[in-house]
Amino acid sequence: MTADIRQAFRQWTLAQPVVSAFIGSIVRDVAARDDVLQETAVAVIESFDRYNPELPFLPWCLAIARNQVRLYLRTRHRDRLVFSEQAIAALAEAFVPQAREPVELSDRLAVCLQRLTERAREICRLRYQEGLRPVEIAAQLSQTAESVRKILQRARESLRECLEAARTQVAGELP
Repeated sequence: MTADIRQAFRQWTLAQPVVSAFIGSIVRDVAARDDVLQETAVAVIESFDRYNPELPFLPWCLAIARNQVRLYLRTRHRDRLVFSEQAIAALAEAFVPQAREPVELSDRLAVCLQRLTERAREICRLRYQEGLRPVEIAAQLSQTAESVRKILQRARESLRECLEAARTQVAGELP
């Protein structure tokens, strides 16, 4: 697999949930929605060599999805619930800002995690990445299960406050 194909798959993996939601907002039939999404994925991968990496990837994917939705709707031209081109364009535009939220949240979470104490970060890692229960963490770190639970509780509260503060700050920056 070439580096370009790998990059195309990476980019598509990040964009796919938003593209899927966009397609689902127009194509109500579940089987047809899956078909349109699959055709979109194939079109994205096959035309990746024409993508300009200096431009955002998601709007480019949504443009391809719009074309795939148009093709699908042409076959359904007798259906009374077909969207106009302007409605499809407006929906595609509405999905672009939503794609940024998971990436921004992930970035904010990384910053907030760094603000925790080293011990709290380690306990969070053991709990949420390794899947250990507080009793198992306590045994591994020579602590009581209650102290691990308290550290986790405080860490979650600190992360929640940090994320809310960051979200409020970002919302305050919006026009």
